Amino acid sequence: MKPPVVIIGVGEMGGVFARGFLRLGHPVYPVTRDQNLQQAATDIPNPEAVLIAVGEKDLPGVLEQLPDRWKDKVILLQNELLPADFAHLPQATVISVWFEKKPGMDYKVIIPSPCFGPHCKLLGDALGKLDIPVKMLSGEDELLFELVLKNLYILTTNIAGLKTGGTVGELWSEHQDTARKVANEIITLQEQLTGTTFDRETLIQAMLAAFEGDPNHQCMGRSAPTRLERALNHAERENLELPGLMQLASEMH
Repeated sequence: MKPPVVIIGVGEMGGVFARGFLRLGHPVYPVTRDQNLQQAATDIPNPEAVLIAVGEKDLPGVLEQLPDRWKDKVILLQNELLPADFAHLPQATVISVWFEKKPGMDYKVIIPSPCFGPHCKLLGDALGKLDIPVKMLSGEDELLFELVLKNLYILTTNIAGLKTGGTVGELWSEHQDTARKVANEIITLQEQLTGTTFDRETLIQAMLAAFEGDPNHQCMGRSAPTRLERALNHAERENLELPGLMQLASEMH
């Protein structure tokens, strides 16, 4: 029997990965938020991988409690992820997930999901069993670009969507000025947080390719106000002025 895969956080996204691992022949050991991670690591001391599938707001707490024996097995998939979040986990595998899974619906692929790290083949094989494409990255620079791109997509659509509503296709076709203003401020924030300068138009064109992958995707999720608040909190800590985002926040109150 193949070694087990531990999944911390058994929600919609974790469930998709679990199906892939099971079809690949790996037993899956789910860990819920109520379970003790140290005890789980005693029960499963040497898993093939440890997929952390909790939401981004819960990730820091999970990483703080992560057992040492699991730290070289970690796979991360959260939105709003940047290299500083996992700098203390040099063996981490990171996948930028470009498929969505809503309750009561099957998963829907937008574009291939880029992956970097030692467990990428495992992820590619597992998701391949579900016909979910994975794009293997060759280095940390590529990973950084892909993480910033996903953040740009998530934050631009959610934050601009607070004002415009509608779909990502409509956002670009009917509210491009708003979308570009928000996107440029998000890129400014990402550059500050990563200490890296990006080609803005390259990022925006890559975001548009994702728009085209699912033009009917709704802009604004339930977490949109929280994402705006979190972006402004990051900006405040970095002494960064984001007037467009601040204006949107003021219009919400």
